[in-house]
Amino acid sequence: VQNFVETGITSTNGLSIANKTDGIAYRISYANMANKGIIPNTDLYKNTLNFNSTVKVHSNLNLSSNLDVSRNNSDNRPSGNRGTNPLEAAYLLSANVDLREMEDYWIPGFEGLQQRGQDVRNKPASRKFDNPYFLVNEVSNAFNRDRVFGNVKADWQITPVFSLMTRYAIDNISETRETKIGQSYSRDKKGAYGISNSLNYERNLDFLATYSDQADHFSYTVSVGGNARYQKGESLSNSTKNGGTGLIEPGLYSINNTLPSNLNYSNYRYEKGVNSLFGLVNLGYKDMIFLDLTGRNDWSSTLPNADPYFYPSASMSFVLSDIFSLPSSVNLLKLRGGIAQVGNDTGPYQLISTLGSTSMWGDIPRLSTSGTLLNSELMPEKATSFEAGLDLNALENRLRFSATVYKEENRNQIFSTLMPPSSGYTRKNINSGLLTSKGVEFTLGGTPVRSTNWRWDVDANLSRNRTRIMELSDDLPYHVLWTDAKGGAWTYLGDQIGDIYDAEVRTVTDKSSQYYGYPLLDPTGKWVAIEADNTKNKIGNFNPKFILGVQSRVSYKRFSLSVTLDWRNGGDFVSQSYRQFEEEGRSQLFLDKLINPSNMSEKELRDYLVNNQDQHIRINSNYFPLVGGMTPETGGLPFKYPPFVLPYGGVFIPGVYEGKDVDGNTIYIENLGENIGKPGGTITLPMAGATAWGFTRAFLFDASYLKLREVSLTYDLSTQFAKKLGMQNANISVYSRNILLWTAAKIGIDPEQAYQPSQGVNGGGSQFQQGIERYNITPWVMPIGFKLGLTF
Repeated sequence: VQNFVETGITSTNGLSIANKTDGIAYRISYANMANKGIIPNTDLYKNTLNFNSTVKVHSNLNLSSNLDVSRNNSDNRPSGNRGTNPLEAAYLLSANVDLREMEDYWIPGFEGLQQRGQDVRNKPASRKFDNPYFLVNEVSNAFNRDRVFGNVKADWQITPVFSLMTRYAIDNISETRETKIGQSYSRDKKGAYGISNSLNYERNLDFLATYSDQADHFSYTVSVGGNARYQKGESLSNSTKNGGTGLIEPGLYSINNTLPSNLNYSNYRYEKGVNSLFGLVNLGYKDMIFLDLTGRNDWSSTLPNADPYFYPSASMSFVLSDIFSLPSSVNLLKLRGGIAQVGNDTGPYQLISTLGSTSMWGDIPRLSTSGTLLNSELMPEKATSFEAGLDLNALENRLRFSATVYKEENRNQIFSTLMPPSSGYTRKNINSGLLTSKGVEFTLGGTPVRSTNWRWDVDANLSRNRTRIMELSDDLPYHVLWTDAKGGAWTYLGDQIGDIYDAEVRTVTDKSSQYYGYPLLDPTGKWVAIEADNTKNKIGNFNPKFILGVQSRVSYKRFSLSVTLDWRNGGDFVSQSYRQFEEEGRSQLFLDKLINPSNMSEKELRDYLVNNQDQHIRINSNYFPLVGGMTPETGGLPFKYPPFVLPYGGVFIPGVYEGKDVDGNTIYIENLGENIGKPGGTITLPMAGATAWGFTRAFLFDASYLKLREVSLTYDLSTQFAKKLGMQNANISVYSRNILLWTAAKIGIDPEQAYQPSQGVNGGGSQFQQGIERYNITPWVMPIGFKLGLTF
């Protein structure tokens, strides 16, 4: 893989011009980013033009505007999941293949028609691995995203104590995505093509009237405002069907080059409106005690009859260092607390089912309703939070401390719960549940050194959060976050969000038996599972015990050195990458765990396993014992697995079979190395057929890590020297990121990447699944960067 990836280069350049007079102020800036990825033939570009201006129309009236125009585009963004992911193909090729030999990816004489792939263990042609160079050159995921957003605002100071602000803002995003897949791709032999266009538009019109004054020791500000938000969007998509007949002519990427019967097409439009009225009151007493009150009422088109929903907030703070006479070493001591509520609606068209055209039956369109039973009585979600905190600055602000504790309650969560298929629906939308989150956050900072030439600042931030489900609808036995293989992440009533469950391995439960704790095997010699739905077999939780971040900055004269360190302690994650590599025999960690029978006789092997049963028979943590190997040198055993019969490459699972004697009593038959390969003896299997693929526990790892995330060194030129060069100031920096990474898992995968985008199991569209990763296997890179800043 090291021979496959390349050095990535990212360049960012910016230029800005600003000016200000008594009547006008403006700033124009342009930024350009160009990236060449570490995967060959990948790139990313972004160009942004921004304009800000303020015009003084009258002594008490200002007009201002902000306009931002940008384009993001790429000729090819690599796929990050299975299939067309070039890194997947690179890793899954046999270890004895030099990837550089695969660079000429077409079979001579069949250029454009057939790639040079690789057969794997005589699997059918559909399981040939794609050539990674074919994927980077003949599969492209291109896109153009154009965005225009900005606003025009008027600020009118009607009287010294009364002002009015009005603003009109728009945000318009237009995007085109195009995918091309060349002929001979393993999952679409005739190639594939797809193109989609989407448009999303948002408009906001708001106003805010403010009255601000003070009397005696009191200050007060009262504001009343409103907002009218309107959103609309549309999309149009055409593509060849997965596993269909592909393209008519190889290499011609066009919808016209697709048979009508092989075409997937769809389009979608939506509109949404939310109107809001809100008020704010800010009260102060002697700049020592402050009270803030807010209230907001929303009317959303996505809720029944656009019924209004109201949510208030209140916060109060006391500057104790001004109220009481404290030691002079205390610069600030503030106590604060608050309660706030936030409402939330849902997406468009979640109330009433309508007919839609989904497919064709010959030339006849078929109409159907959604598989989800919609709910015309949905209520808005409500989140109520409680917070208290303390801020302390002392020793001329050289010591800084902040502590916050909070609790948040989320009610009426909008879920999509499962229904029996006999009902005619697969899911239905409901309001359900009460989620309670509790957390703490501490910040400690200081300036241990401060002198004429030297200064050292260091700040640390520690946070911890836990969320529990306190209420659930009767329609939901538990709340599912994601499922995978035989396990997943779901939460029962009263338990913490983030729990990971798995199928349970059946074992001998009779404590009086010599085989107590041994795995029970099925007739084929494999582990027997109790499905996760039938047992609360919790194996971990993906939330960390705490997260600690440290930032340190040391400066000497015009030099400054900054360092950022992150520590995640605790939590677990499931590695689908490791699961896949183990199944394909590509994991050295898995190979190292195999028990090598070496030259032991069958009896010696059996006795060795029994004498070390806690380590080599019983399942411990994520270690599922296997005896054997890939080659004769690594202890590979003979196996029969129709149609294969090989003298080596086999393994067996140490355990026992459950049976009955002639009197009907339970007996156990050993599978521990007796008479290997003979009738009635130990059953051997091909290594790929004996992995613990069906158990999530085998691929669960500690998510703790420690990262030296960033280091930067900056030098500021002196003002006098800069002026000699015609500049106001100048600086140059050199920086690096991802300098060090330590992980508790030690499997070569960054636990921070343990998430993957997916459609929500409980509805809600796309979301990120926490605690599981699949092919987040981009090699760990340490960028070296240089930055030059000039101000004229």
